[in-house]
Amino acid sequence: NPYAGLVSHLQASWLSRKTRPMEYRMAQLEALGHFLDERKQEILEATAADMGKPPFEVELSEILMCKNELHETLNSLSCWMKDKQVDRPLVTQLDSAFIRKDPYGVVLIMAPWNYPIHLILVPLIGAIAAGNCVIVKPSEISKNTERLVAEVLPSYLDKDCFAVVTGGVQEATRLLENKFDYIFFTGIPSVGRIVMTAAAKHLTPVMLELGGKNPCYVSDTCDVPNVARRVVWGRFFNAGQTCIAPDYLLCTLQMQEKLLPALREAITDFYGPNPKESPDFGRIVGDKQFRRIRALLCSGRVAIGGQTDEAERYIAPTVLVEVQPSDPIMQEEIFGPILPIVVVANMDEAIDFINARPRPLVIYAFSSNDKVLSQVLERTSSGGFCGNDTLMQVMLTSLPFGGIGNSGLGMYHGKFTFDTFSHHRGCLKRGMGREPLNAPRYPPYTPQKFGIIQAASQVTRRDGCTLL
Repeated sequence: NPYAGLVSHLQASWLSRKTRPMEYRMAQLEALGHFLDERKQEILEATAADMGKPPFEVELSEILMCKNELHETLNSLSCWMKDKQVDRPLVTQLDSAFIRKDPYGVVLIMAPWNYPIHLILVPLIGAIAAGNCVIVKPSEISKNTERLVAEVLPSYLDKDCFAVVTGGVQEATRLLENKFDYIFFTGIPSVGRIVMTAAAKHLTPVMLELGGKNPCYVSDTCDVPNVARRVVWGRFFNAGQTCIAPDYLLCTLQMQEKLLPALREAITDFYGPNPKESPDFGRIVGDKQFRRIRALLCSGRVAIGGQTDEAERYIAPTVLVEVQPSDPIMQEEIFGPILPIVVVANMDEAIDFINARPRPLVIYAFSSNDKVLSQVLERTSSGGFCGNDTLMQVMLTSLPFGGIGNSGLGMYHGKFTFDTFSHHRGCLKRGMGREPLNAPRYPPYTPQKFGIIQAASQVTRRDGCTLL
């Protein structure tokens, strides 16, 4: 295997305990900050070349959010690393019981192309903070950013403990043949299954962030212009190539008629009368992806937008109406600048529609009535939830981010990333003396001995009540 030597080298580094001291972890994390600061212009240029990303969107999603994660981790690492003392029953009152946060060892991070810096660095920050050695595999689809990461990032990190591997499907397949101690994958469900299958051969734990079709319910009671602006921003940010973007709207026919002019106005306000000329609207990452998304325009009827230019990989911000649940656009994650509207009779029908499909990465709901938001939250299941806005939930490092079921497995961001890359090791330390206290647990057993053990070790309910 072409990567066996690299994995073995990192394994030896990890076994040497080089990555364990907090000072080492802090130094490597600080180096990631230097990478973001010193290579900012190169990041802007690479992401622009790959998918026409506007500098504002890069600064927000690729740089600022990574820095927030980094600073949160640097500020809190000493606290996160401490052993956590736990409660003890009477039988172990004189002992020490705690949870130790151990690194897994050598971990693999496989990143996608849509946020090629963010979705490498955010998990990498947590993996380093937890004391692991790491191999990073950027996506070959965002080829300019892949080249930047491969050529530049290793110069900021300890090469004995961190490495970048490039290539496509064949290289990723060979890489997955190796035994890792943890695998973190972001991508589509079909590839997630391949990763999980490869991991299963070595009983390797995995974190899968897989996306999906995120529904957005708009109730009849809401501020229509505000809804339109927040939905347009979330759907067309990064030209719609965002795993947490609202994938489709659910609303009544009456609300659809109110929304359409508001959506059209928001698109014009944001991107001008011709979004193709806007410096703030991106492009599709590749020809294959462009053709797939363009084919979805056959669903329903184009109400806004619909223009395409294959030479530029441009697809206009588009809204579709008269969309049926059986249409092609409702069978897969869109991952592009198209927003279908599906008409429902009421909130109950919208909730039934959501629950009849695989659980999404996030559910959005808009309403001026908080009871409506609470109903959608309580009666559905998803990786996350955001009421009366889109995308903003990922700005909080205090919230876990991850999917459930078809949309993923595990969670990260902030301390949750540190915990994801840490093995929580249950530990008990007892003294060598006081042996008479252990006598009741030794044979020969008697009812009296069990009574003593029970009294000393049982957990009792607090404030319990007796049913008569």
